[in-house]
Order: sequence, then structure tokens, then C-alpha cells
Amino acid sequence: MATTKKYLDRKRRHNRVRSKINGTAERPRLVVFKSLHFTYGQIIDDESKKVLVATSDIKMKGGKKSERATKVGAELAKLAKEKKIDRVVFDRNGYKYHGRVKALAEAAREGGLQF
Repeated sequence: MATTKKYLDRKRRHNRVRSKINGTAERPRLVVFKSLHFTYGQIIDDESKKVLVATSDIKMKGGKKSERATKVGAELAKLAKEKKIDRVVFDRNGYKYHGRVKALAEAAREGGLQF
């Protein structure tokens, strides 16, 4: 992977945010990652260092990226409700709260997650 300024800036922002937020058993961390093609969402308990719920749009066909991100957020909320998780801390992973990140977050909120 070529280390670009854009990537390093995002990592720097992410490290700054991660120094302030932490996922616990009562309130795990919802992390968003986006590649060029796909959007991923995970709910992580940082105390036990375990991924509680994870989903992505890899198997979803058709639609725009932001539409698929909305489906990922809704699916993440549904899986979290099955695991009795209703409150999370949102970690945008150094990305702007815009586009796919915003779509995933709003769909997760509509699905019942509080953050």
C-alpha cells in the first residue's frame, strides 16, 4: 500500500479521536471503514478487545455506494438489537461525517442505536 498524504492525514485524525473515545461493554464503539468499493461497520468492545457485531456491503448488488452504506447501517442496527446493544459511541475513523459515513450513521440511528 502506497502511503499517501491523504492516508496519513486520516490516520492522524483517527489517532486523535481514538485518544478520547473508547468502547466499553455498556457502550461499545461503532466503527466505520470505507474502501474504494465497499463500506464496513463494526461494533467493538475495546475492554475485552472483541468485535461484537460486523457487517459490510460486499455481497450487496446494485445501487450507489451511499445507498449500500444505508443498508449496512440498518443491518448493523438490527444485529446489534439481537445482541441487546442499544447505545454505542460513534467512531468515524478519521473520515468526514459526509456521504457514506453519514448514511451509515443515520441508518443505524433509525434502526434504534443511540449515539
